Amino acid sequence: MIVRELNDSFAVLNGSVDGIAFEIAAQLAEAGVPKVVLNGRSKERGEAAVEQLLERAPNCEIYFILADVSEPGEARRFIQEALDKVGRIDILVNSIGGGVAPTPFHTFDPDNFMLLIKRHQLSVLECTRAAMPAMVEQEGGVIINIASDAAKVATPGESVIGMMKAGVLMFSRTLALEASRSGIRVHCITPSIVADTPRYNAIMANEFSGRLFRKAESKARLGVVTPKDIAPVCVFLASPQASKITGQGISVNGGISAA
Repeated sequence: MIVRELNDSFAVLNGSVDGIAFEIAAQLAEAGVPKVVLNGRSKERGEAAVEQLLERAPNCEIYFILADVSEPGEARRFIQEALDKVGRIDILVNSIGGGVAPTPFHTFDPDNFMLLIKRHQLSVLECTRAAMPAMVEQEGGVIINIASDAAKVATPGESVIGMMKAGVLMFSRTLALEASRSGIRVHCITPSIVADTPRYNAIMANEFSGRLFRKAESKARLGVVTPKDIAPVCVFLASPQASKITGQGISVNGGISAA
């Protein structure tokens, strides 16, 4: 088992041109990670993200790979190109999400089922599967999947996303048991509502989900979570200080629930 210091670890993050994953990338770079690979579906947003990250961590080598990792072939290409660029993957963060706002199931458009499966589940499976052989060979690595408290807490309007994210959570926990024999740790972070993200704006603009999550925000006695509250948890889990921790599903929700 090889446990690397952050200043000797290379990180690859999908869905990372903004929001939660971008902040995780930034805080990993600020913590000393020398090589970071970003991913997204827009070249312009990717280039802007690289510039923003370099402002925060000018000594970090930062790469952007254009790919839609909800498509299996694209996910595999993304991981292979990341390996070609930086040589190895010590930290993999799966954070692609989005899709549709929470809505009552009987009004949910079934044409969106496959979209959500591909974005919220298949992308995690494909990127992880593509990266794991290299991690097994190097006898170490950390995989952090970003899911949702909808995986743990039943919430009206989130039956579909709850199903998707519960799958990611159980995948993470089960894979942690399998991967531990190769020195690989696997975790799942489950936020609730996350302010200062494009997803937050879309949810709040919707009549049903806006009403639902404004009520949720009122329960966040510790304050509504932002990406800056989630990223430090990921930095810790990726660090040697967490080398004996694996298989955890950690809620970061400002006290909305005790999930």
